[in-house]
Amino acid sequence: MQKAIVTGGGGFVGKAIVRQLIERGVDTAVIGRHRYPDVEKIGAQIFVGDIRDSDFLDSCFKGFDTVFHVAAKAGIWGDEKEYISINVNGTENVISACRKSNISRLIYTSTPSVVFNNESLENIDEKAPYADSFLCHYAASKVIAEKCVLAANNSDLLTTAIRPHLVWGPGDNHLLPRIIERGLKGQLSIVGSGQNKVDIAYIDNVADAHLLAAENLESSRSAAGQAYFISQGHPVNLWNWINDLFSRLSIPPVRKCVSFKKAYLAGTFLECVYTFFRIKQEPRMTRFLAEQLAKSHWFSIQKANDELGYTPRVTTEEGMNRTVSWLLEGNKF
Repeated sequence: MQKAIVTGGGGFVGKAIVRQLIERGVDTAVIGRHRYPDVEKIGAQIFVGDIRDSDFLDSCFKGFDTVFHVAAKAGIWGDEKEYISINVNGTENVISACRKSNISRLIYTSTPSVVFNNESLENIDEKAPYADSFLCHYAASKVIAEKCVLAANNSDLLTTAIRPHLVWGPGDNHLLPRIIERGLKGQLSIVGSGQNKVDIAYIDNVADAHLLAAENLESSRSAAGQAYFISQGHPVNLWNWINDLFSRLSIPPVRKCVSFKKAYLAGTFLECVYTFFRIKQEPRMTRFLAEQLAKSHWFSIQKANDELGYTPRVTTEEGMNRTVSWLLEGNKF
């Protein structure tokens, strides 16, 4: 791997991948909707544009040998057409541009949500089937996109999908800020029994997994056409983990409880109201969020260990220490 391009390279995961590529001496470029001075500062070239623009992608991909496709519309609320246009059509454009530019490796950032079937998932491996019913457009669109990426795998374009779960760490601009904001406002409640276990994935470990996949596609190629769950290797009790974070930040712990049934009904009601009145802001509760907060969802990383050589380089405890230091030093809350 000599020249790599990262779609969504200005985002949380994308930036971590860019940083590691540059540290390893790889000539790196980023595709994003804006300029990212901090990314340019570490040595990456920036192409400003939209992955839904196929001509734009065709012009950017020339001369590169590896693509990390990280860009996506995330979140659990929004217009279905936008999720499809970015996550599905954008991914199809990336695959097409790879072929036109004779790029040989494509590593796609997916999500474990592609197998979430509205039930608790415990120690699930990659044999689990794709979900066929969805409570949010994000998960539905990522299933279609991952299928497209893996189906595109052939001798000319080797593809693989990385499925990190609940990515966190210094630089997080999505998961932790939302949790902390609601915690400070006293808006969090334990949903269900409070005993559910979930996987989390520290940001540096997630970037490691992407680069290991690229190295595999360049050497043994056993990852071609495959998907991999990525996490810390051991699930955490969701609410204990949140309260541990809050304790270190001097935020009152989450004590209030609400039954899963009540939270799910509240999500159903709010989704109906927000849809009827076309409110773009995300509801405080949705059916998908109720499921995620109440049920267990953790996955085996044995396949990633065996085939990619992936082991979490940063432990959960060390990751928490680094994250808390970053939050406190930067006054991020």
